[in-house]
Amino acid sequence: MNHYALTNCVIYTGEKVLYQHALVVKDDKIESILLEENLPQTLEKIDLNGANLSAGFIDLQLNGCGGVMFNEEITVRTLEIMQETNLRSGTTSYLPTFITSPDEGMKQAVSVMREYLAKHKNQALGLHLEGPYLSVEKKGVHRPEYIREISPEMLDFLCENGDVITKLTLAAENPTANYIKRFNDAGIIVSIGHSNATYAQAKQRIAEGISFATHLHNAMSPVSSGREGGVVGAVLDSNIYAGIICDGLHVEWGNVRIAKKAKGDKLIIVTDAVAAAGADIESFIFVGKKVTVKDGKCYDEFGALGGAAVTMIESIRNVVQFADISLNEAIRMSTLYPAKAINVEDKLGSLEVGKIANLAIFDNQFNVKGTAVNGVLHWN
Repeated sequence: MNHYALTNCVIYTGEKVLYQHALVVKDDKIESILLEENLPQTLEKIDLNGANLSAGFIDLQLNGCGGVMFNEEITVRTLEIMQETNLRSGTTSYLPTFITSPDEGMKQAVSVMREYLAKHKNQALGLHLEGPYLSVEKKGVHRPEYIREISPEMLDFLCENGDVITKLTLAAENPTANYIKRFNDAGIIVSIGHSNATYAQAKQRIAEGISFATHLHNAMSPVSSGREGGVVGAVLDSNIYAGIICDGLHVEWGNVRIAKKAKGDKLIIVTDAVAAAGADIESFIFVGKKVTVKDGKCYDEFGALGGAAVTMIESIRNVVQFADISLNEAIRMSTLYPAKAINVEDKLGSLEVGKIANLAIFDNQFNVKGTAVNGVLHWN
């Protein structure tokens, strides 16, 4: 049985910043948060040496890390390696992201996700299917020959597996978007992304039930003039959640600041990370393409960005240093807001009594010292 108190730390609850307090974990949950002087003498105390303590980070877009890619090796072990790598950067929960592929690969990813969820709790939180129902014009690294309209058989399959498919990214102008309500009814969050839609098209799909935007500014039609706002304008002018990549390569810092002012508590830090994150490699294969890594940038043979090499803790550091966002708010963008976006805030995303003890411990230089997953501590 786990029963311990984390002491000598600055606690970021998701609502407040607490000093001289301790967080008490019993089994897999947060039992209490109280003044250190009120701790029972007999309770095991773990001194965090002044480190910051927050809910574990939640990454809603992760293609791979630690040298592996889910698209390339569709197994439970791949997801476990990704989770082991995540812990080194403070991420305790994530959405494995499976990008555009043939139907067989999608079905295998769903099967593996179901197997993983039966084995591991509160870590991978369901599958994110990014494609294949996208726009060829905004394909990015996705293979155009696999971009398509959904078939009746796959529509039934996805909706029948809505309990393990958390999110589906599609283009507003792809005919598959006609089934937004059916996806929502099956429990699948629909996200707009890889879309060349007009502002009006995007706003219409948002009205029909799109509630998220995939990597804001990347692979979506921009604000091109005072007369056309594109997908970017529609997302900024709406109340939906939006993920944003904060590596300094995908989105210029001025645009991060503008997005934050427009979206407020609906803007979420995501990594969109690939095999290079948390690994020292020069290249890897992503959906059959060679992606080269140089100076933290991942790109394919045509120069298209092929995901990011950034981690969640690096992203938090970046927005604090370059986007004028406070540490407290950057933590919320990585914990509370993503939990709310996928409807798991009842158990994850903040430090509250009764919630799952998924925790991140890091110092003021943004070095992750350790994590807890379901109350079990892991030290770096």
